[in-house]
Amino acid sequence: MKRFMIFVLILGGFAALCSGQRRPRVSPLKIVQLSEPSLKGSVSFEEALAKRRSVRQFTSQRLRLAQIGQLAWAGQGITKPAEGLQPALRTAPSAGAIYPIELYFATQEGLFVYNPEEHSLEQTSGLDVRGRLAAANAPCNIIIAGSERKLATKFRREARKYMLLEAGHIAQSIQLQAVCLGLGSVPIGGFDIRGVSRVCKLPKDLEPLYIISVGYSAAQTTTEEEEAGTTERPKTKRAVLITAREGFRDEELFETRRVLTEAGVKTVVASTKTGAIRGMLGRRAEATILVNDIVVDDYDAIIFVGGAGATEYFHSRVAWTIARDAVAKRKVLGAICIAPAILANAGLLNGIKATSYLSERDRLQRAGALYTGVLVERDGLIITGSGPMAAIQFGRAIADALAGR
Repeated sequence: MKRFMIFVLILGGFAALCSGQRRPRVSPLKIVQLSEPSLKGSVSFEEALAKRRSVRQFTSQRLRLAQIGQLAWAGQGITKPAEGLQPALRTAPSAGAIYPIELYFATQEGLFVYNPEEHSLEQTSGLDVRGRLAAANAPCNIIIAGSERKLATKFRREARKYMLLEAGHIAQSIQLQAVCLGLGSVPIGGFDIRGVSRVCKLPKDLEPLYIISVGYSAAQTTTEEEEAGTTERPKTKRAVLITAREGFRDEELFETRRVLTEAGVKTVVASTKTGAIRGMLGRRAEATILVNDIVVDDYDAIIFVGGAGATEYFHSRVAWTIARDAVAKRKVLGAICIAPAILANAGLLNGIKATSYLSERDRLQRAGALYTGVLVERDGLIITGSGPMAAIQFGRAIADALAGR
């Protein structure tokens, strides 16, 4: 079956980021016609169930358009066209066949809303907003959004329950389809609802319910390379970003991590709790390991993220031990904003050129640091940054150090 893409360029004003309609209230930037979905596969239903796992680390490989189309069809695709007064039926059941759910796809190329009737994607923005939607570094984020109002007329008090049940049906279908396509996925429920609505400019009656990050599993790629006898290839660098459970500085986590990911570095987020953590500006990330469980030998870089919440590590002996082990084992050690104070309190900056947020200058100098006040300072394998404005440069300095530059 031929796979093709038709781009229909519409002139006039800027479109909203997401429309929240099957047919957007504003003209789409372009319409991408998807190839017909495959109705047969090589993976059995039982196999898909057995292989489904939550994957939080992905490679940078993009998804093919056919894969995105298959995922869209699995979530909301038409399985039986409308006949007379009978509405079209879809892959996931819906109370009263009302179908209050809309699917959005965030990729590097922009934001798209799925049109089930046409089996097409309607682009509503050319901006890459993936980093503002979910913590996972996936090539595709699927937003499941629902309208309780569409169900309320018929089901009244039961409307919200039926909407959430439908979102669950769709999420499971998408994740099982991902397995059949050889992809990994992770459902994310701990996100800033208002933030996602704002980024996507959703209508008031449409609420983001779920985000599913989809891509090629980094762990699976590593395993396949090992089985193929290619372990002689350079080891992929790994970095752990240590953040506060509340009040980390958003740019210092997300921008630093983005730069590292683009440089081929695999990253994980650690905190004093796992699950959703919130930044000072309201963005949410997902911590997958506890700080207490960090094994320095497992990483090539240890990075302390700043923000007001970083004070929880100022006098943490666990944090001091991690930082000291990183230095002793010749790992890259980074800290930004107020976080360099952690290194100072651990006794690691004596005679070291360093920078930080201005509030910590005296603390660093009392610890013997040669305070420079520049955006980013690197002294050997110790890298410090001054704050949010330095996040990108900070990430690049760490990537350079990991590459031996």
